[in-house]
Order: sequence, then structure tokens, then C-alpha cells
Amino acid sequence: MSSSSSTLPEAGPTADRRRWFALAIVMTAAFMDLVDVTIVNVALPTIQHDEGASTGQIQWITAGYALAFAALLITGGRLGDIFGRKRLFLLGVGGFTLASALCGFAANPEMLVASRILQGGMAAMMVPQVLSIVHATFPAHERGKVFGLFGAIVGLGAVSGPLLGALLTEWNIGGLEWRPIFLINLPVGIAALVLGSRVISESKAPKALKLDLVGVVLVTLAMLALVYPLTQGRENGWPLWGYVMMAASVGLVGVLVAYERAKARRDGSPLIELSLFKVKSFAAGIAVQTVFGLVMGIFFLTWTLYMQLGLGWSALRAGVTGVPFSIAVSVAASISVQKLVPRFGRKVLQAGALTMAAGVLIYVVEAGHYGLGIASWQMALPLVVMGLGMGLIVAPLTDAVLSEVPREHAGSASGLINTVMQMGNALGLSLVSVVFFNVVEDGLARGVGDAAFVDGFRSALVWVAGVLVGIFVLMFAFPKASGGAGGVVSGDAEDVVVEREPEAERELV
Repeated sequence: MSSSSSTLPEAGPTADRRRWFALAIVMTAAFMDLVDVTIVNVALPTIQHDEGASTGQIQWITAGYALAFAALLITGGRLGDIFGRKRLFLLGVGGFTLASALCGFAANPEMLVASRILQGGMAAMMVPQVLSIVHATFPAHERGKVFGLFGAIVGLGAVSGPLLGALLTEWNIGGLEWRPIFLINLPVGIAALVLGSRVISESKAPKALKLDLVGVVLVTLAMLALVYPLTQGRENGWPLWGYVMMAASVGLVGVLVAYERAKARRDGSPLIELSLFKVKSFAAGIAVQTVFGLVMGIFFLTWTLYMQLGLGWSALRAGVTGVPFSIAVSVAASISVQKLVPRFGRKVLQAGALTMAAGVLIYVVEAGHYGLGIASWQMALPLVVMGLGMGLIVAPLTDAVLSEVPREHAGSASGLINTVMQMGNALGLSLVSVVFFNVVEDGLARGVGDAAFVDGFRSALVWVAGVLVGIFVLMFAFPKASGGAGGVVSGDAEDVVVEREPEAERELV
């Protein structure tokens, strides 16, 4: 994405009122998106039961959203710079609302998967505009307060998403079972469209980068060639075509790199700024973001399936069980940025990775010890430890990755960071077939019953712990001291905050 600037609304009571109304609308839309990411997981077992969805389709309901979001995120930001942030925001909100309706009224699992992919694409149009609109609407001295409000909204979304999903599923409103988790977006989206068209001011970037649609296509094809066989391979007996597709994904990455180099020479606006990878801390940071997204994709899906399919818990009980985790993430994230990182630098992030790994291993031991008789309160300790570790990582991670990136490339770097996080998430969701369902299937074949889900969950957690240790090692490439691009709020660096904040905050969820 490019630098952005626009004329601020004229001062005065009317302008002030409209400015804060506009803030309420874009924050509501951001909240709608953040909740929609977490609200779905807790309803997946119900969707599988009611619709007869396969395990692959269950994975695609979440992975399809993440993949579409990742593939179009940078392009969505650039479209806003070129055609107007208000216009793209309203387009994204409208499309997101329509896709939510299609999800809610989906007649079969295939339609639900397709609608979720559309929903992710529309979120990629909407989300990058949120803080860009804030940046163009509020003067610099007010933005600290605004970003603080945004952080509070993110924390609220992290806690309320699973609970709201559980309540809407349990209440079975109008006999609709899981469908209200999507239909709830309709009144919110319509209100945001009507009010946003009236009070949000339009803004564009004076020197927006050009679109790189070929790059988007190549990235999407490379990810699909990897994610599709991993997701569908188990159900199809791991056929030869799956291995061919995964090998082809490597070739597609090579084509992408060659094309992006040529694009950079031709017009200076590639989707991926390859020169950034010469910066050691950035290259390591991209790896960290990708595998951290992978860890989150594996953990949250297998955790939900373990509690509801294995332990037989209701959606509401599963949602309430996760509250200590969400609270711990929010508390640790706040402390890490304000108190710890300025003093200890990268050690805070490394401590977070090891703390999270410790929480995962405690969970492995407890799940094995208590088996199918484990209680919600017995999960509290590993979940709080994991949450504290995650909170130490997610809030300062983007600044650490950007700390040595040249100022002129900060926007492109932040967009790429957010994109690979989502791609890692999609990859993690697809790997659930390998690290969880394979073990469950073997256990069921041996006749161990629901205990197979305990074994599958523990297997997935061992993988997660191993990846977290790898993240700890990669973090040695980060600068020892704190500080980075995110701490500057003048000139081009303002745009760094605008372009990376929505997805950096999403990582709290």
C-alpha cells in the first residue's frame, strides 16, 4: 500500500460530530469482522452435524475465509488509495453483508464454503480502509485516543466472539440452529451502509501504487495448490494428484518471484517488495508471522472439535471455557507493549513463545491425565499460560519485524506481514487433516471411541509446541533493543500505523 493523505474535515462542532459518528461506524464494521473470525469456530461441530459436512468442508469454512482475505488484503488497501477509502469501505461492508446472508441461508456445505470465501474477499476490501479513514479524518493529536478505542474494540471482539457464537447456536433462534451467527451481521451491515454513506468523508492517496493483479493470481494459485491437497488428501486416500499439486506450488512460487522482480523493474509497484527480504530481521519476521498463523489455525480448530465432538460439550460450555484464554491475551498484550518491551526488547517476544509452548505442554499432560473426564476448570491453567504467552507476542510482533525496514518500504512491509499471517492461518487449518484427523481416524478404527479425539488433540498440541520452539529460535534474528517503525507518528510513518494496525490487532483474536 502507499502513503495516504487527505484534507481533514473543517473544524467546528458539526465537523467534530460527523467525525465521531464516522468513527463509530468504521469501528462497528471492524468489530463485525473481528467477531466473525472467532464466532464460527464454536459452531463448526453443529454445522457438521446439521448439514452432514465432511471434515474437509469444515476446514474450508474457516480456511477459505482466511485464504481469500490474505490473497486480497494488499489489493484491497491499494484499491482504497486509488478509488477512495469511503467507496471501498462501503463496497466491502455491502459485500460482507451479502455474503453473510448467503452463509446464513446456505442450502448445503458447498454453498456455505463458497459464501465464506466471498465473505473473506469482501473483508479484504473493508478492513484496510478502517484505520485509513481514521488517519484521513482525525488530526494527529486525536489519533492516540482513537487507536486506544480500537484496541478496546479488538479486546472486546476477542472475548465476545466465541461467547456470542455459542449463545446464538445454543438458543436455536427460530429453529435456525447455527445460522444466526451469520445473519446477525445483516442489521449491523445495513446500518453501517446507510449511515456510513452520509457521515464518512472520502479520501484518496495522491500517489497510490498500481495494482498487481497477476501477483494476486499467482499468490492465490500457489496457496491453493498447497492448501487444497492437504485439506482434501485424507478423504481421498492421499492420491498422486495431491503430491503433484503440492510440488507445483513450489514452481508457482518461483514464477511469482520472477514476475515480482520484473514488475518492480517495470513500474515500481509489485505486490511483494522482494528487496525487503535482504533485511535479516524482516525475513525472519515473515517466517515467524507465517508459522505463528499456522499454529493458531491448528490450535483453535482442533480445540473446538476436541471439546465438542470428543468431550461432548455444548457450544456454550466450550465458549465459556475459552474466556480465561481471551482475558489473559488481552492483559499480557497491554503489559508487553507498555511496560516490558521498552525495557527488555526481543526477550519479551521470546519469553512469550516459550511461555505459550509451556502452556501447550501443560495442556498435553492434563488432557492425557484426565482423559474424557476433564473439566472446564482444569483447562484454566494451561489456557491462561498460553494466553499470557500469546499476549506477549502478538502486540509487539509487528513493530519487531518492521524495526529495521527502510522507511520508504514500511507500507509494503506491513501489508505483507498481515498477508502472510492470514496465509499461515489458512495453511494451519488445512494441516488439521494431517495432525488431528489422521490420528482420530486411526483411533476410531482401533475402537477407542471418543478417546480418539483426545489422542488427536494431544497430537496436534505436540506439533504446536514444536513450532513455538522454532519461533523462539527465529526471534534471535530480531534486534535486541525495542523500538521500530510503529513508534513514529509523523510523515510517512503515520501510514505504517494505518496500513498494519487492523491485522496486527486481529492477531489478538
